[in-house]
Amino acid sequence: MDASMLYALRDPLGVPAAPIIFLLLGVLTWALHIAAVHVLLGASSLTLFGSLNKNLHWRRLADAMVSTAKIAVSVAIVLGVAPLLFVQVIYDPFWYTSNVLSAWWVIGFIAFLIIGSLLLFSFYALNSSMKTQPKTRCPGAMLAAIAFFLVVGFIMHALSVQMLKPEKWMEWYAPGGIVDASGRALHAYNFWRFGFFISLSAPVIGLWLIAYRRYLLGRENEDQAYLAFVRRLAMPLISIGGIIALALYVGWMATLDQNVASFALSFWSIITVAMLLLAVAVPFVLSKKIDSGFWGYAPFAVGAVALIVVGAMREALRWTTLYGVHGYNALDYKLHMDWYSTLMFFLTFAVIGGAVLAYLLTVSWKAGQTKGMYVASPMVNRMGTIGISLLAVWIIQYFAIGLWVAYSG
Repeated sequence: MDASMLYALRDPLGVPAAPIIFLLLGVLTWALHIAAVHVLLGASSLTLFGSLNKNLHWRRLADAMVSTAKIAVSVAIVLGVAPLLFVQVIYDPFWYTSNVLSAWWVIGFIAFLIIGSLLLFSFYALNSSMKTQPKTRCPGAMLAAIAFFLVVGFIMHALSVQMLKPEKWMEWYAPGGIVDASGRALHAYNFWRFGFFISLSAPVIGLWLIAYRRYLLGRENEDQAYLAFVRRLAMPLISIGGIIALALYVGWMATLDQNVASFALSFWSIITVAMLLLAVAVPFVLSKKIDSGFWGYAPFAVGAVALIVVGAMREALRWTTLYGVHGYNALDYKLHMDWYSTLMFFLTFAVIGGAVLAYLLTVSWKAGQTKGMYVASPMVNRMGTIGISLLAVWIIQYFAIGLWVAYSG
């Protein structure tokens, strides 16, 4: 498709801040989102396997992982909104066209996600304490939840691939010259690419288990046999899962379109492989150090950085395709600077989000390290008060500015 046509599809109002901000935030928020997705899929799979096992360690792990999955699905949904918004801002000609071409699946995405979440929460409600109850109720609900989450992931995968092929849009919209406006088809996908992103769930949940184990080590009189079981499970997930993910990555790079095939040996591709190898190697290099201090959390931190690199590689490939092949430069979008919305985003993210998140993490940490009922200290209570106060101030200013804008014009 001619580049001038792609530029004509842009929003004539332009963007409210420098396009590079949206590009960088898109990478960061996508990495955070995909980390939550990997934890969700990994924890759900461990829950399903553990729920069908009579081993007490497996059942205790399943009990912990279903709670993890329950939180991860909420985090994944909330964090998933941000990268979608950012890609719509600077890549709107591509993203909206892809959505229209597969509109039925875009709408179905919401329904499938709701059904998958309801199934997960239903399983959680039916099995509130798997480590003590002898029999698992309705394990099919968890299996179905995982299946729906995979379908949701595949839909997003297909939409992302379709937006990179504008030269085929007319062929998909009017095959054989006959217009098909049903939006019922998913037109493009790459199973190597999809498999790579899904397979990363294995090493990521392995790294998460290392951090989970370190967390439990802070408790008094913790079951050492259970801790050894968690470590024995985590290490193969990291190593074998990492090898499988890298093999699928090689398959993805080998099946790139001819016009971007050179990307497979680019800087971004090489550093992605290097970071994934580093994330896999760190737990083995640290060895016994992961039982002390904050070393036990270091492997997951390295894994998080590796996912940011994966996100940067994904964005670099999109740039190489849309700019290098089709001549579309996302960074030359017309700018109409909106200082209020830009500053408000960063203040909300850093100040309010930081304060509230710090309080929630502190409470979770302290409660998990306390035997019996946890009673918050005055300092922790003060953190909660500050977080709530900041939220109240944010809400007040939001409506105050809105009313001022509405009635001053």
